[in-house]
Order: sequence, then C-alpha cells, then structure tokens
Amino acid sequence: MADIYQIRVRGHLGANWSEWFEGLRITNEDNGEAVLTGPVADQAELHGLLVRVRDLGLPLVAVTRIDEGVTAWMIDNR
Repeated sequence: MADIYQIRVRGHLGANWSEWFEGLRITNEDNGEAVLTGPVADQAELHGLLVRVRDLGLPLVAVTRIDEGVTAWMIDNR
C-alpha cells in the first residue's frame, strides 16, 4: 500500500505539472508555496519526485508523510 506524501516547494505550479509529478494533486497556497499531495509507492518513487523538484530548480520546503488517520479524513472530506 502506498503512503500519502506532501511535498512543499517555494513557488507556484500550474495544474498541467500534475502529470509530470506522477499525478500528484497540486495546491498553490497564498504564501507563495505549492503543495504536491498524493500516493507514493515506495522510497524510489519519492526520490524520483524529489529529483524532478530539483530539476525544475524549485526550492524544497518540506516533505511529509501523512498519517493514515489524516489520509482517511482527507478522502472522506473531498
């Protein structure tokens, strides 16, 4: 089962980048950061996503694995 991750970067991203980031949902926040959220199968996939962040030159702010209880709440409250 894949874990849900949030990858937070400085700068906004258009929705068209979602496919390039393996279908992660992109949310642009008022503070100038973008949050990429979604399932990540394993550490190799996570590493690949972080390489893409680096390749775009986006400053990485945080990487967070979301707790299963929070994940269930997010799914129930879409």
